[in-house]
Amino acid sequence: MEEVVKLDKSKSHKEFEKLLSQDLGQRKMREGQIITGVISKVGKKWIFVDIFGKSEGAISRDEFTLAKEEVSVGSKIDVLLEKIENKFGDVVVSREKARKFHSWKKLEKSFQEKKPVTGTVVSRIKGGFAVDVSSCLCFLPGSQVSLKPLTNHEINQIMKEPQKFHVVKMDAKRGNIVLSRRAIMEKDRDHDREKIVSKLSVGDVLDGTVKALVEWGAFVDVMGVDCLLHITDISYSRINKPSDLLSLNQTLKVKIIKISEDKKISVSVKDLTEDPYIKEIDKFEINGIYPGKITKVVEYGAFCAIAPGLEGLIHSSEISFLKRNIHPGKVLTTSQVVDVQILDKDPIKRRISLSYKNTLPNPWKEFTEKHKKGDIIEGAVKSVTNFAVFFNIKNTSLDSMIHFKNLSWQEKESELENYKKGMTITAKILEINEEQSKIRCGIRELDGLDPFEFFEKRKVSDVVTATVESVSKNGIQVYVGSQKKFLITIKKNQLAKEVENQRASRFTPGMRVDCQISKIEKEKREVFLSIKALEEQESKLALKKYGSEDSGMKLKDILGPLISKKKTSKK
Repeated sequence: MEEVVKLDKSKSHKEFEKLLSQDLGQRKMREGQIITGVISKVGKKWIFVDIFGKSEGAISRDEFTLAKEEVSVGSKIDVLLEKIENKFGDVVVSREKARKFHSWKKLEKSFQEKKPVTGTVVSRIKGGFAVDVSSCLCFLPGSQVSLKPLTNHEINQIMKEPQKFHVVKMDAKRGNIVLSRRAIMEKDRDHDREKIVSKLSVGDVLDGTVKALVEWGAFVDVMGVDCLLHITDISYSRINKPSDLLSLNQTLKVKIIKISEDKKISVSVKDLTEDPYIKEIDKFEINGIYPGKITKVVEYGAFCAIAPGLEGLIHSSEISFLKRNIHPGKVLTTSQVVDVQILDKDPIKRRISLSYKNTLPNPWKEFTEKHKKGDIIEGAVKSVTNFAVFFNIKNTSLDSMIHFKNLSWQEKESELENYKKGMTITAKILEINEEQSKIRCGIRELDGLDPFEFFEKRKVSDVVTATVESVSKNGIQVYVGSQKKFLITIKKNQLAKEVENQRASRFTPGMRVDCQISKIEKEKREVFLSIKALEEQESKLALKKYGSEDSGMKLKDILGPLISKKKTSKK
């Protein structure tokens, strides 16, 4: 055994032990650990650090440049061991993360307590600036540098002196720290704002400078405090946009009209002048007609100025006699000068109701003076819809409507197909409604009495004599009496009792036939006639009178002489 021990203590084995010891020492190093290394080489892009005696880590020179850290071969520096060995077999270390590690606790405390930290802006980087805080590089976004965009000169001034920042974000996993200088400035501004606002009161008149123009108004600087000047508080006159009366950096006097709980201030310019409604409204009488200028056209009407700062609304219903609620833009335009009539004044709500149509000739008045219900008028068809015919009344600007039910006594929608645009028609006035701008006419009423009245005195099973008007493969069309305006269709299966006789070709226009009323629907104005039903009724009566089924005689033998007699009588 002793010999074996002695063999183990050979020179070669001692060297092996040394190497093993070094390797084990290396393995005791943990990833994420701060270790001290020695700079072995300084290159253009990379700085190499010896950390194990045999291993070197490469650090980008940017990590030293951004922090303005001077380095030389042999210098000792702290680095963070990110990886003992990457996929290329190299050691990965970071100088920047080592600096952050030392400063992290201090910055974390400031972040939690929301206390400011002091740092120096060292360089510009993408999206913002690099800031050195206690030898830890932090990110300052460009939007967080100041309350307003800075010039290059202003930025250079900031970089010369240490600045205070708020820590707004800390990401331990990525090692990112985000700062804000703007938050410090906002806090100072708010503190100063409170001091200034505490000295101001509603009703104060002060000088202000227009700093910004927006769609809904403008922001005015008053004693270093931004105040809102709403578009409705710029002028008593209606304006489309603030730039119509204001410009950037314009100096003007404003009156404080509101200070909110959160110390926001609203100001007004128009309140410094006399209200034209109070000053001028008594000059305008109700029902009086005055010239005005259209200031704005909206969907529901148009605003018209009858004096500087004194506007009224022309509702869409007061624009035209011809069409109710017509779109104002089809008649009126902005800046157009028109005569208007004052309909109403409301001093409490500061509203004026105007009418444009009342200053124009009223075609309804002219029409009603010359026409009444029952008169016959002419006109040209303007359009045909799926329910009515519209035509322009001759020598007027008025239109009238004829519902399809008033085109013929048939009351069929198909009657609309007989009317085309431009066609001249004659109709009877059935209704004149000026309030609804409606004139209703009818064409069928020109024919006199309603032919349906004939059937109102009849009942189902009554026999009537009809005249054939036309013949088709599906049946025949007939009319009763002399009124050809009310045609009734007798279907093919109702033309005869016997199937072989159910041929429409048996009939010719002008032929008179007896038929039975099988159905009357007064609401729908429909009548159903049947020759078949009449034959069946006559068959039953003849069978009852002249024979029975037990006699052995056929029905045609019984009815033959009767039918022949009937045909002879008709001839």
